[in-house]
Amino acid sequence: MNLARRTFLVSTGALAVELLGRQSAAEDLFVHVINRTEPTACAEKDNVTIEFVSPRVRSFEVEAVHPAYIGTLNVDRWLPDLTNCQHVVSTAPEYSFHPARKTIFETVEWQLVGYVFAKFWRPTLVPFRVGDVVHDGFHVLQLWTRFQERAEEILVVYPGDGYWRARPLPPAHLRWTAYGTSFLVGPVETAGRPMVDITAMEFVPETKTFTFTFARGGGGRLRLAHLDQERITLEVLFDRPIGDGRPFAALRSMYVTEHNADVARLAWRVPGGHFEEAALPTFREAHASELWAGRLVPSRHNTSAPDMILRRFAP
Repeated sequence: MNLARRTFLVSTGALAVELLGRQSAAEDLFVHVINRTEPTACAEKDNVTIEFVSPRVRSFEVEAVHPAYIGTLNVDRWLPDLTNCQHVVSTAPEYSFHPARKTIFETVEWQLVGYVFAKFWRPTLVPFRVGDVVHDGFHVLQLWTRFQERAEEILVVYPGDGYWRARPLPPAHLRWTAYGTSFLVGPVETAGRPMVDITAMEFVPETKTFTFTFARGGGGRLRLAHLDQERITLEVLFDRPIGDGRPFAALRSMYVTEHNADVARLAWRVPGGHFEEAALPTFREAHASELWAGRLVPSRHNTSAPDMILRRFAP
């Protein structure tokens, strides 16, 4: 199959059918969106936190899409910028591990690779299963696909704290694009920083689905539903709604100024079906059935990183 010309749609299994039914039944479910961003002058500090709260949501979509200006880029910027970071001191603990790299799953078109870091801020590794094999765990898992005769990394997850990052396939004029905003799915809590406490994780190669169990009870699934050179769409389904008033999802990013940010503006769909929008620092909270977080002008930080969209919230 010609990967350059196709749009990748993962198999229409039971998860896809269940998600479609839920989303069709509740297209206008609104959730509480809260901006907990704190100001900073350091571009390497994740100071942006946008929470999504609802006692009813069991399924939704997360989408990463190239920014509107992607076609204008000739030069990308992605290296760390430590300007104004000299007074930023991490208070997170560091635990030691034996570094390792392992290819967990591989076919002609797909590869899943796991890494154990020498240092990490969480003390334990999360057991990880593929098929009948259970691994001790990894600090990060990278999902790769083959596209135009080269490997492209499209999705990463840190099981130890529940952080995910996603990006579409690169556009025709660029050979690579950066990661930017992270997202969390599950009962979000704060333990030094926002996180999701996961006790076990599994990858199902046939449907490109990650399943996970939460320390606070219940679990969920994240399925790769769509991938092309414009966007990547991920479908999330929980066993049960996230209770106790905790966010069921969150975006984590950085913002210093509009020209130095991974996310600088928000747009959200309000009752009546239309969108409202605002610069990130001015947004406080809203009830929304969809939220876009991105940039309208190129940034000096992770210039090619995608915009993020959360939508299709359903019970």
